[in-house]
Amino acid sequence: MQNQNIAFIDIGSNSIRLVIFQLDKRGFYNEIQNLKVVARLSSHINKEGNITNKGISVLLEALKYFHDITRTYHVTNIKCVATAAIRQANNQAKIINKVSEETDFSMDILSDYEEAFYGYLAVTNSTNIIDGLTIDIGGGSTEVTLFKNRKLINYFSFPFGAITLKQNFLENEPPTKEELTKLKAFLTEQFQSLEWIKKQQVPLIGIGGSARNLALIHQRKINYPLNGLHHYEMSYDNMLDIITNLKKLSLKERQGLDGLSKDRADIIIPAAEAIFTLMSVAKVSTFIMSNKGLRNGLFYKELFQQKNIENFPNIAEESFYQLSQKYEIDIDQINYISKLATDLFNTLKNHNKNSFTEDDLKILQLSCHVLYLGEYISHEASSQHTFYLLTNLSIDGLTHLERLKISLIASFKSRNTLTSYLSNFKDWFTIEDVEKLELLGAILKFSYSLNRTKKQIVTKVKIDQKSSGVLNLDLICKSEPYFEKTQAQKQKKHLEKTVNKQIELLFQVVMP
Repeated sequence: MQNQNIAFIDIGSNSIRLVIFQLDKRGFYNEIQNLKVVARLSSHINKEGNITNKGISVLLEALKYFHDITRTYHVTNIKCVATAAIRQANNQAKIINKVSEETDFSMDILSDYEEAFYGYLAVTNSTNIIDGLTIDIGGGSTEVTLFKNRKLINYFSFPFGAITLKQNFLENEPPTKEELTKLKAFLTEQFQSLEWIKKQQVPLIGIGGSARNLALIHQRKINYPLNGLHHYEMSYDNMLDIITNLKKLSLKERQGLDGLSKDRADIIIPAAEAIFTLMSVAKVSTFIMSNKGLRNGLFYKELFQQKNIENFPNIAEESFYQLSQKYEIDIDQINYISKLATDLFNTLKNHNKNSFTEDDLKILQLSCHVLYLGEYISHEASSQHTFYLLTNLSIDGLTHLERLKISLIASFKSRNTLTSYLSNFKDWFTIEDVEKLELLGAILKFSYSLNRTKKQIVTKVKIDQKSSGVLNLDLICKSEPYFEKTQAQKQKKHLEKTVNKQIELLFQVVMP
């Protein structure tokens, strides 16, 4: 695999977007550009079913902006795809020719299956959701998929989107009660026409700008303390509350609503109604936002072909590999610390009043991958920087709660620091949860101290209970652990607080 830039142009019914990914020979990838032009191509379709000359001009103008960018980044691998607006246009052949003649790009029109598939592919390779429904509301179409065990089971592309629903049902501003009733009845009939949608009782994953805006509106309304939209969860009642409020607002009020993009203010109500109606028909209790959609699906397909795989076997591990490359983390050292931490966890879990699970161990092991990530910025304030980075990064394959736990464990410095970091998240954890986080953080901090010289001297950890109040921690070493011993003596107090016992450290050198 060679270093390369790959570009994807998504010509949607509402907006046209360019995304450029940088991919290197190690498999590290990074989004380096993401640009959008609001084109509203669906609004340029005339009675004959053609995109008007004005609409074609809008498209060509946007693409010319984009080819200036792709030339600047020396991109030769460019995938330019169009969705519903052009797929449904009778003059699509003319548009394809115009794009080819007047820009750098060759435009492919995605079938309804391809559009649905790429959204599904993005969701199942960026979240930890095994079974679910997805909904991607564009301007001119709505794609719904059902997947089980990460495999696509069913899909359907409905020939309506936020723009066309607005045009066909909501003439008044704000919409009248009668208009909203007709819209609701239409959407219910459409979704109920597919048996495989009814009563699925799996999470509904939203893709696209309208879903993203609904999630952001809710976050702003409740002053959500954790950054990031990807994998953000809303209940059925949360969604009902947001939609009910939107219907009460005038267009001007919606344009000023915190979390709602001005260019979506006029079409957010039909989009929200489509999502909520699908939740009702499918008996869904949880809505989950996916910040990864069509363009990411296109990229994953390209990446998987180069790697000769079908999907990411473990999404969270892939995410942490990407982080290790971005922040120059030594994977060999991380694996060593993870082994020490795992041994300590298995050794100490029976000496703590709380019960621990395999999920707790998994969170500890993932935390090892980003231990003191903040040292990339500053060694002196590495704990603060680690916590800030992890609570502001989107990490694929993790729920928000899992990401917060990892942030607290990886940045652990002391009980007081943990309490400080938890100040905005008091309602997220029980007292038992906090005690667990403290022990896991103390284990990780102590494990880190056992590798002070990065020579991986300690080879084995075992524990003996000397008396009811004292634990002997035997540390087998392959060479003299002078600096490790000094550092471990300083850090053991955090472990002692969590197990409420004195810990005696016994270092023993056993030559290999």
